Amino acid sequence: MIARRDFLMGVGAVAATAATRVWAAEPSARAMYDRALVIDALGGPGGYDAARAPGAPMTGKLLADAKASGVTAVNITISNVGNIPTAFEDSVAQLAEMNREIDLNPGLFMAVRKGADLRAAKDSGRMGFIYGMQDSMPFGADFRDRLGVFHSLGVRIVQPTYNNRNLFGDGCLEPANGGLSRLGRELVAELNKRRILVDVSHAGSRVHEEAIAMSTAPVAITHSGCRALRDHPRNTHDAVMRKLADKGGVIGMYFMPYLRPEGGQPRAQDLIAHIEHAWKVAGEDHVGLGTDGSITGTDDTPDFRKRFKEMTERRVAAGYAAPGDEDPTGFLFIKEYNDPRRFETLAGDLLRRGHSTGKVEKLLGANFARLFTDVWG
Repeated sequence: MIARRDFLMGVGAVAATAATRVWAAEPSARAMYDRALVIDALGGPGGYDAARAPGAPMTGKLLADAKASGVTAVNITISNVGNIPTAFEDSVAQLAEMNREIDLNPGLFMAVRKGADLRAAKDSGRMGFIYGMQDSMPFGADFRDRLGVFHSLGVRIVQPTYNNRNLFGDGCLEPANGGLSRLGRELVAELNKRRILVDVSHAGSRVHEEAIAMSTAPVAITHSGCRALRDHPRNTHDAVMRKLADKGGVIGMYFMPYLRPEGGQPRAQDLIAHIEHAWKVAGEDHVGLGTDGSITGTDDTPDFRKRFKEMTERRVAAGYAAPGDEDPTGFLFIKEYNDPRRFETLAGDLLRRGHSTGKVEKLLGANFARLFTDVWG
């Protein structure tokens, strides 16, 4: 199966800064951004580059963009998704690939396993890699031993489900909306025991509510949008956001086509509308950013469009594409934020709309830093 991670991270990226907004932001946004903890709760270095083979080391361009981005830490997906027989082995291999990047570039990257590592990354000018899994199928039915292996290797965020039904519960595309299975409830309890963050992105609404209710630790939805603004299964209901916030959780706004009411490539105004709605519903202490994208910008070339269309067709054929994924022009980036300093530009836009620096700093990363520290210790 081809997950978006394979397309956005496994094959590199090409910058498009000349065709998009200039990196420079207003002085107040730059000063705030430079001092802030900046966390992308789902994303990573990488993007699209036809010349770079999957699994090859990052190019100089990707490394330079990671450095220039100012991102303190990023939740990097190291799991494939779906019921595939090699899910465990594939996930270990992807984790090893990212560890290799840390070994090759120790002055640029570091592993994040506890809350204090976030500050260490910021103070040292490095990008912290947080390892997360978007599907629990690599664990299998007898999940505890394999979960222990991944925890020892640095995994700190786990989603029980991804879009479809699996052993642990129903994803957001399942019409039955069956909630957590008995095994899924055991998984949530074990994640709590091991101090691994429960992430219910891609889950059905019953899984959202049941996981939030039974978890003894705050829960995350690392990358989603607001269902009230677009009724899409990947977006989150207001009632769920309130319950998430009531227990100390955080929801991350993504940069995905599901933000736009009519579908297609999202715009800056779509993202800002979802952020402001989430602030109203959940409060400024419970909203962050999880782009579901790459650090380096995307060059919108004919070759990119061809390969993006091929990826969407494979996802649809595999049966785990969300509604709208069949749109070959529903690109996974926002034109106004299509460069490594996207969060700084967004911060400037929000400041110009009258939001306080403290509120925007929480969005940029302080809220997720608090949540991660609460859960991991």
